[in-house]
Amino acid sequence: MHFADRRGTSLTFIAAALVAAALLYSFAALAPVARADGPGVGAPWSASLGDSYISGEAGRWAGNTNGSSSKADALGSSAYYDNASGSGETISGCHRSKSAEVFIGNGVSGVNLACSGAKTSTFVEGSTFKPGLDFYNSGGKEGQALMLQHFAATHNVKLVAVSIGGNNFNFASIVQTCIEDFLLSPSWWPNYCNDDSSVTNNLTSANVAAQREAIKGAILNVAQAMTNAGYSSAQYSIVVQDYPSPIPNGSGFRYSQSGYTRQSTGGCGFWNNDANYANSTMLPTIDSTVFAAASATGLANVKTMDLASAFNGRRLCENTVGLLEEKGLASWTSPGAVDKTEWVNQVRTVSAIFPPYEIQEDLHPNYWAQMALRNCLTQSYNGGTPKGGTCTISGTGLNSAGEPNMSLH
Repeated sequence: MHFADRRGTSLTFIAAALVAAALLYSFAALAPVARADGPGVGAPWSASLGDSYISGEAGRWAGNTNGSSSKADALGSSAYYDNASGSGETISGCHRSKSAEVFIGNGVSGVNLACSGAKTSTFVEGSTFKPGLDFYNSGGKEGQALMLQHFAATHNVKLVAVSIGGNNFNFASIVQTCIEDFLLSPSWWPNYCNDDSSVTNNLTSANVAAQREAIKGAILNVAQAMTNAGYSSAQYSIVVQDYPSPIPNGSGFRYSQSGYTRQSTGGCGFWNNDANYANSTMLPTIDSTVFAAASATGLANVKTMDLASAFNGRRLCENTVGLLEEKGLASWTSPGAVDKTEWVNQVRTVSAIFPPYEIQEDLHPNYWAQMALRNCLTQSYNGGTPKGGTCTISGTGLNSAGEPNMSLH
């Protein structure tokens, strides 16, 4: 009898335990399951796609000097290292700078998928790989749109910043032609680049139309990548930016166009006539093509950020700024350096270039400019409700984040 009572009690406890377990399982099944980061879930991210004007090319240097390079070296030899170990570049020559604008902070993480030299479509020349804004996938190499798709699937990307199109217009070769024409012709008989077919052929109506379609396609690829990653158009925005003027008009240079000082000292060997052409015709044509392409996508979540005048007053060889030594500054960290020095890297010709400078850094936004653009992109992010606008200098000095004071309006 005693044994039977104990057995009955044991069975009662077992039954009760089974009922409790069943109830717990039912409640667990009804409880929401924690979701991994991805579309609309998790901490916010910004991503950058495109070319050298957003990858951070020249972001190592703060101002220019013809003295010791250390005086302008803001980031050091690891400026473009972006691999997991911080020991080199993920893709050689992409120059994804640590000062690139995408790293806006304020609780928003950034990923830089852009690549210096990139065009709308991926291309490979020998050992050089330049991912475009497409879905290229071969031998472990991917286009930037595909990179974005993979990244966005596991991160909550709220803003995608895009700079693309300049290399489609062969901007680098145009600059080279203009510098060569300056160096190889005398001031009493100047050879202007703005009438060279190698320059003007890039700006014909037929080529402009073709590049507008190519840029439009690239932006649509960005949107498709986000769709493929699981996003609705309401969950993110694309901010398309155009290109800033890197040099002043002819009247704004601080070096005469007579002789070679403009290039040998300033690193800005352009004839006044060509500088005027760049600012009145070439840059506006490229910029308007970029924004026309953005509009032609018909995407409601595409915004534009106008950078055309963002560096005015701080451009290469402009008479409002100078080399570090011309302004009596010991280094880029000297008080007032951000306002007294140039935000665009010197053009260093093959005969003058020496390590640690690299030719591909020529005529690109430097550290100060990258930080200025970061300020504008932060304003464009707008606390998670991205907006467009025009980016210009709004004052002197630096804000609390160490960025030049800028306004997006």
